[in-house]
Amino acid sequence: MPSRPSHRGPVRVAIVGTGAIARGSHLPALTALAAEQPLEIVAAVDVDAASAEAFCADAGIPHAYTDLSAMLAEQRPDLVTLCTPPRFHRDQTVAALRAGAWVWCEKPPCPSLEDFDAIEAAEGPEDGGPFAAIVFQHRFGSGSRHVRKLLAEQAMGRALVAHCQTTWYRDEAYYAVPWRGSWSSEGGGPAMGHGIHQMDLLLDLLGPWTEIRAMAGRLVHDVETEDVSTALVRFDSGAMATVVNSVLSPDEVSRIRIDCERATVELTHLYGHRNADWRITPAPGVSPALAANWQDFGADVPSSHEAQLRGLLEDLRAGRRPRSSGADGRKSLELVTALYKAAFTGATVRAGETGPGDPFYGALHGDAPGWAPRPTTESVEVTA
Repeated sequence: MPSRPSHRGPVRVAIVGTGAIARGSHLPALTALAAEQPLEIVAAVDVDAASAEAFCADAGIPHAYTDLSAMLAEQRPDLVTLCTPPRFHRDQTVAALRAGAWVWCEKPPCPSLEDFDAIEAAEGPEDGGPFAAIVFQHRFGSGSRHVRKLLAEQAMGRALVAHCQTTWYRDEAYYAVPWRGSWSSEGGGPAMGHGIHQMDLLLDLLGPWTEIRAMAGRLVHDVETEDVSTALVRFDSGAMATVVNSVLSPDEVSRIRIDCERATVELTHLYGHRNADWRITPAPGVSPALAANWQDFGADVPSSHEAQLRGLLEDLRAGRRPRSSGADGRKSLELVTALYKAAFTGATVRAGETGPGDPFYGALHGDAPGWAPRPTTESVEVTA
C-alpha cells in the first residue's frame, strides 16, 4: 500500500457517486474549502456515464469515470469522498485505501461491523494513514464543541439522564423506490439510516455505553426493516438514556436532551444545528454569572459537511488519524448493531459482545425470525 505520511501541495479529491448527497453536500463543501486552501477536485465517478459527465460539466471537474479502479490508477487522488449506497462502501473504501487515498464516506458507514472491521484492516499505519472517516457532521460546529467541553469537564455536574430522538416522516412514495426498506441495499431501517446521526452525537457527548435494551416494529410500512424503534441505554458514567428512531412522525424533529446535576442541555433541530438551536437551563441556585458562562458558545459555526471536512483536510496534511475514523467511527455502528440485536432477540446487549461468529456481526438483521430478508426479495442495482 502506498504510504503518504504527510501532504504538501494541493489536495487532489475525487467524488464517487454523483447523486443528491454529492450535489447538495459534498460538492458545496469542497468548493467552499477550495476557495480558501490548496484543493482541487480532479474526478468524479458514477456507474451512470451520463450522470458522471453532467456532474463534471456542471462543476468544472476535468475527468468523469464509470470505473473506480481506473480513476484511482490514473488520477491518484489524495482523498476520495464516497456518496454511494451503503452496500458499496466496503469495497469502494478498501479499493481507495489500497490505492493510497484517504476516504470520507457518507453514513451509514457500511452494512455491518464485519464490513467496518475489513475497512479498518485496509487502513495504513497510525503514523500517516491512509485513513477512512465517516460523515458524522452533527458532531462538528461550535454548539456541539462547546457542550462536549462542558460535559467533559463536568462544568454542569455529572450527566444523569438523556433523551435522543430522531422522529421523522417518510410516506408511501418514499418507500415505493425499490431499494428502500431493504436489508441488502440500505443495511437497516431508521435506526441505521436516519437516527445514526443523533445517536453518534449522543455518544460523542456522553462517552462509552455499557448496555442496551430495545424494541422495534413495522407499524405502517410494508418493508423488510423496521419503521420505528425505541431503546434504553446505560453509559459507563452511569447516565441512562432513551433513544427513539421513527419515520412515522409528521411533526419532524431531531432532539438531544441531557440532564446534569446543575443544568439541562437541549438541542432541537432537524437536519443540522446552529448555536441558537442549543438551550442550557440552569438548576435553581446556580449563580447567574456561572449560567451566563455556560451560555457562551462563541462564534456561530453550524454543523455541516464543510465543518467536518475542514478538520479532516487538516489531519490529512498532518498525516494524523481524523475524528470519526477507526474506533471513533465504529462506535456508532456498534451501538446501532446492538440496538437491532436487543430488539430482535429481547436480550440485554452489552458493549463489545458482538464479534465474529455472532449473526449480528455480519448483518444487522442477525437472521432473526420475522426480520431476516424475505426469500423472494431480489437485489436491485441503484445508481449513486
